[in-house]
Amino acid sequence: MEEELQYFASFDIEGKPLDGNKYYRWHLPPNIPASKFWSVIVYDSQSRLIISTDQLWPSIHSSSGTLIVNQDRSVDCWFGPELPPGKQHNWIQTKPGKNWNLILRLYYPTESWFEKSWMPGEIELVV
Repeated sequence: MEEELQYFASFDIEGKPLDGNKYYRWHLPPNIPASKFWSVIVYDSQSRLIISTDQLWPSIHSSSGTLIVNQDRSVDCWFGPELPPGKQHNWIQTKPGKNWNLILRLYYPTESWFEKSWMPGEIELVV
């Protein structure tokens, strides 16, 4: 069994590069297939380094203790240059003028990942 798997994304649902000036939502359906934990981290597309913003650590993860999980056990991740109202626990700050990408890491992934019965949603532009 794999200890860690990575899912990489750098485009929105319309095939456009992720833009640090804009706001996005990424819906992760219920039962995210990680038996230990999962995380989402944002990277600068040009440098390939973790994005540098005012946010201490540009990530969302299942072991944070503050993650907001929807009633159906799905999770909405929010991305943008400024904090959207009420989204602070599920938000990663982006940097205006920089394109970015993300990596979803699944630690000890479950069978639904390998069977492809679970897949993350598309990244949607919201503003």
